[in-house]
Amino acid sequence: MTGTVVLDVDGVLLLGGEPIAGSGEAMAELEAAGLRLVVATNNATRTPAYASERIARLTGYRLDPSRIVTSTMAIGRMLRPGDEPVYPMAEPGMAETLRDGGVAVTGDPAAAGTVAVGLDRSFDYDRVTAAARAIHRGARFIASNTDATFPTPQGPAPGAGAMVAAVATASGVTPDVAGKPHRPMIETVAPLLADGPVWMVGDRPETDMAFAVAAGWTSVLALSGVTARASDVPAGLEPALVIDRLADLPALLAQLR
Repeated sequence: MTGTVVLDVDGVLLLGGEPIAGSGEAMAELEAAGLRLVVATNNATRTPAYASERIARLTGYRLDPSRIVTSTMAIGRMLRPGDEPVYPMAEPGMAETLRDGGVAVTGDPAAAGTVAVGLDRSFDYDRVTAAARAIHRGARFIASNTDATFPTPQGPAPGAGAMVAAVATASGVTPDVAGKPHRPMIETVAPLLADGPVWMVGDRPETDMAFAVAAGWTSVLALSGVTARASDVPAGLEPALVIDRLADLPALLAQLR
């Protein structure tokens, strides 16, 4: 079987710091069937290398970091002359990923050509103030993503969209968005795809299903994260396939051969 399975992480492979049952085995089965696996995550808090190690530690399946795309990588693709250095209002993985991609980074918001906002669990008033003032001075405003929440075993937790909304409100500026379902993320993932069909597996309709629609891929909704019922999906984002969890996908795709 040829083609590519593009996987979200939170809500598909992992739920917080726990694996979703059968996800590691499913990835191994999909690879054994001849499919290429690629991860596309809006989580900007981790480098691809860290994400690879975390997925391997929790699921038992090791995906090469070169097959992992984060929204931070899509931010790097968006930068134009004059947009550097970037002031990351995010956790350290964003700055590290940007530097690894050759992007100049600053810890001084007054020097910023761009303010990049992602999930930041040390988010506070002073950081919002610094980011908004930099944007007022003319820095470009880029969001890693606008996901309102992300799934955890205890229930939804505030996502990057909550931080982005605060900076957008304080600055009066609407950000450019890097991550799913937007074009920069599609363009960052596209070079990694194998020949043949592409299945996008995710748990969030407005992010993952919309990403599949925008890219022309087959959408697969996993009911293991933020979406508990297929009937909850908004009109226009209905998935082509629905699975309870990733463990169900190998057998489903085998039927399509």
